[in-house]
Amino acid sequence: MEKSVVEKAKAHFAALIEDQFERIEQMKTVKDFVDYDNLDKIIIGVVGGDGIGPFITKQAQRVLEFLLKEDVKKGRVEFKVIDGLTIENRAKCKQAIPDDILEELKKCHVILKGPTTTPRAGDQWPNIESANVAMRKELDLFANVRPVKVPEENIDWIFFRENTEGAYALGSDGIRVNDDLAVDFTVATYEGSYRIIKAAFDYAKKSGMNKVTVVTKANVVKTTDGLFLDIAKDISKDYPEVEWDDWYIDIMTAKLVDEKRRSQFKVMVLPNLYGDILTDEAAEFQGGVGTAGSANLGKKYAMFEAIHGSAPRMVKEGRAKYADPSSIIRAAGMLLDHIGYTDKAHRLQMALDICGDYEKKLVLTGRDNGATGAEFADYLMETIRDDNIENKWKEFTD
Repeated sequence: MEKSVVEKAKAHFAALIEDQFERIEQMKTVKDFVDYDNLDKIIIGVVGGDGIGPFITKQAQRVLEFLLKEDVKKGRVEFKVIDGLTIENRAKCKQAIPDDILEELKKCHVILKGPTTTPRAGDQWPNIESANVAMRKELDLFANVRPVKVPEENIDWIFFRENTEGAYALGSDGIRVNDDLAVDFTVATYEGSYRIIKAAFDYAKKSGMNKVTVVTKANVVKTTDGLFLDIAKDISKDYPEVEWDDWYIDIMTAKLVDEKRRSQFKVMVLPNLYGDILTDEAAEFQGGVGTAGSANLGKKYAMFEAIHGSAPRMVKEGRAKYADPSSIIRAAGMLLDHIGYTDKAHRLQMALDICGDYEKKLVLTGRDNGATGAEFADYLMETIRDDNIENKWKEFTD
């Protein structure tokens, strides 16, 4: 093999290592999370995204504005609609997030984001990075938090997925050495692993769940996954009241469908790729990825989103207005809870349970034989207004 090919690969890898060292130093500079109680105004950015994204995000914004109308009037909360994070604009700029859009995002404290299209081989778009991955890196949204709750199945899980490292950190920076060899990279840092694992243990303690499961493949991926597991062992010593165990990702995917075992899992913390896979599997238990929302948390910024895709076929077929907004409305509920509106978040969650799972006066089918997203949002707000919502929710869930 030509020496120049090897040297080029070495130089590529060296540049990646230097970038990671710079990122580690940046992580060390931000110590504390934002205290929303001390902000004069909370700015909520709303990003429609692609495909059905603008349609469902509009309904989630309507619900949020309804719940926060008094604080909007007082100037305590402001909504900022950010256009331009579309695949067309990203392709035109050849950037995962165009510079002007990133500047607008950084003016917000929290972001409600619709699904965005990620280019793949063979489609019409240039090979730019996922907007989600780019946003997580640019805003350092290191914790992807996804709850899954199915009371009748005795399932009450919450996943803490590391969001900025692992196999996705350098997803667009692998190297095709020659026709015979392609190499991608996975990244684990002490700082990055420590903060996500500590967040999981903190949540387990504060929530009363008191159980953490660490998921890796450290028996095979010994260096990066091994570091992740070693850090978990060290952190666990500071939480004697929290039970913990560790599982390998392959058997963990099986145990989530094991009726005897799955109810024993509570808080799970995982590297990036494993978290992506396992949370999609878990979402199926509560009705699929279309029903699930997620939080992407950093110390300075936070972003909340649906976990499904942009469904361009629905738009092409003229069915976008029938898209189910439940997932992003659940994400909006997580946003409310994150910025301190816990009671309003709980009321929204009760309404989602009543309207989507129990009462079902309206049914969403994704087609014209079902309700529109706007009609479902109206139904939700009507339910939220109901003074009897608490009793109705208890009646259905008991």
